This record gives sequence, C-alpha cells and structure tokens, in this order.
Amino acid sequence: MLTKGTTMRWMRKIVIAVSAVVAVVGSTIGSGAAGGTPIAEAAGGALSASSTAIAPGGPAFGIWSVIYVGLIAFAVWQFLPRRDDQARHDRLAVPATLSLLLNAAWILSVQFGLLWASEPIIVALLGVLAWAFVVLRRTEPSGRVEAIVTDGTFGLYLGWVCVATAANTAAVLTAAGFRGFGIGQDAWGVVVAAVAGLVGVLVAVTGRGRIAPTLSLGWGLAWVAVARLDGPLVSVPTAVAALVATAAVVVVTLVTRARAGWVARPATLRTA
Repeated sequence: MLTKGTTMRWMRKIVIAVSAVVAVVGSTIGSGAAGGTPIAEAAGGALSASSTAIAPGGPAFGIWSVIYVGLIAFAVWQFLPRRDDQARHDRLAVPATLSLLLNAAWILSVQFGLLWASEPIIVALLGVLAWAFVVLRRTEPSGRVEAIVTDGTFGLYLGWVCVATAANTAAVLTAAGFRGFGIGQDAWGVVVAAVAGLVGVLVAVTGRGRIAPTLSLGWGLAWVAVARLDGPLVSVPTAVAALVATAAVVVVTLVTRARAGWVARPATLRTA
C-alpha cells in the first residue's frame, strides 16, 4: 500500500514528465517543425540574429536540442528505482516543473506575436532556474550520471537563459521604440555583454566552478560575437566585449573550480 509520501512523490514524477513533454512539444512548434513559425521569424523577426546588437547568431539556438535531450533524460531518470537522490529531486521538483512550463509559455507568447508578454515570462524562467541552481548547489548528486543528467542539464539551461534573457529584453525594448537615450548601439552592446559576463562570473563563483553554466553562457556570448562580426548588424565593439566576457567567465570558472579542490578531488562528482 502506498503511503501519502510515496503517492506525492509519484505525482511529482508524473507532473515533471508531463511538463517535459509539453516543453518538447512547444520546442517543435517554435522550431517550425510542427506548423509553427520559427522563433527567428516570429513576432515580426524581433528575435532574429540581426534584430539587436546582443542577439546571438542563428546556430547558437542549436543548444536547445542538447538542453531538451537533457530534460527528457532527467524526466526519465527520476523514475528509475533509486533512493539516494529522492530527497534532492523532491526539492528540485517545483523549480524544474515551473521552468518547463515557462519555457513552453515563452514559445507560445512569441508564436502569437505577444512579444511584450515574453519578457516577464523569460525573467520568471531565469528566476526559477536560479532557484534550481541553488537547490543543486546545496545538495550532492548521487553519482556521476546523476551529476551529468541533473546538474549538467539545469546548468546548461541556466547559462543559456542568462544570454537569452538579455537578448529578449533588448528585442522587447527595440520593438517598443526604445532608442537607448541617445546612446549608440555599440555602447549598449558593450554594456549588455559586460553585464552578461558579470552574471556568468557570479554564477561561477556561487556555483563553485560548475562547468555546465559556463559552457552554455560562453556559447551564447561567442555567437553574439560571431553575429556582430558577420551579418547585417556589424558591431566590432560588441563582438570584442562578448569575447572578453566569455574569456572572463571561463577563467573565473576554472580558477574557482581549482580553488574549491574539484580538480584534486574528482570523487566529489561535481562534474556538472
């Protein structure tokens, strides 16, 4: 006979699994594969690679495929018969579920041309991913696979959404007619890239050198640089700032990781 606690745990697993399916279905719509409009073309092209100085190049969005595979793996992983990480997953359940549903909501808001609505949604998504990051930082993975599937997936998710939030905010402001208080686009591009880099440094320090957030955030900023060096919206200062920010985040991550003893103590399993 199932106890109340066991029943709630199974409900939590099912809700996460269903939310993961909703997020993946939303992604197929957002990619244009299921009859939807590709994100870069939706909302009048406000989120295309040439819309603002901080917009990443198109290939950058390929990281979503890796993130979605990780999210499905996480949804499946929680059903496996283990007991050593159940408490950890219980604490992660709410932010994980909210992140999946907000992900789908963001895609739908853009698909329906509600660009203004996409901003509070993606900010909320960033917030719940930060919440998930804190949960994972304060708890230990049960093993290397758990670290990769759970910590790695949500680390990539967080790092990429940091860049996506900056790009989304710039797109919303531009679409609303904001012209930067007379400050040039190059200057704003440098400022936003620097802020994104500072966020990456903060994540690296508070996360004690976790690699996954740095990989995705660095990936996004690198593609911002590529898009600013080749395309209809060239901005060399923004490209340089994005590359410097990427390098800074990588260096701080490696130094923090080394100081925390992660390289010397691989048994901690904090590989993600």
